[in-house]
Amino acid sequence: MSPEIEHDEPLTLAVRLREQKSPQAHERLVALAERFPEDAAIAYQTAWSHDSLGLEAAAVPFYERALKGPGLPAEDRHGAFLGLGSTLRVLGRYEAAREVFRRALAEFADDASLLTFLAMTLYNLGDSREAVRTLLRVTAATSADGRLRSYRPAIEYYADRLDETE
Repeated sequence: MSPEIEHDEPLTLAVRLREQKSPQAHERLVALAERFPEDAAIAYQTAWSHDSLGLEAAAVPFYERALKGPGLPAEDRHGAFLGLGSTLRVLGRYEAAREVFRRALAEFADDASLLTFLAMTLYNLGDSREAVRTLLRVTAATSADGRLRSYRPAIEYYADRLDETE
């Protein structure tokens, strides 16, 4: 049996079990991560499993392992960045979280979800101006509200000029 098949089928099953909220999923993913420590997809799914169980600190090394090298599809890489950054923020590791979100935005420029979590992190770091600016830009760019969309140019303009007066 090839190494890919050796772990692809068990990984698919473990992910399916995780999606069904089965307690067996976590055990299976941890075992796969021990058996295949260099596999980015397994590391990502194992991190996700830890996070979903409230084991944030234990998730961090798995997210980091998932992001180390190539091999993770773009959607999963995005998820790993988001998971790692938000987990670090929840753990109070704000500087590290900001760095993760900035790295992520270098790959996924202007991504609304990454920018939103970055804004929360900026708030935690005491940079309220930049946090509000970031959220205003995300809101202006992504809102489906017709009235808000009509003010998009003004919102974007004033997002960079929050303290200016006439």
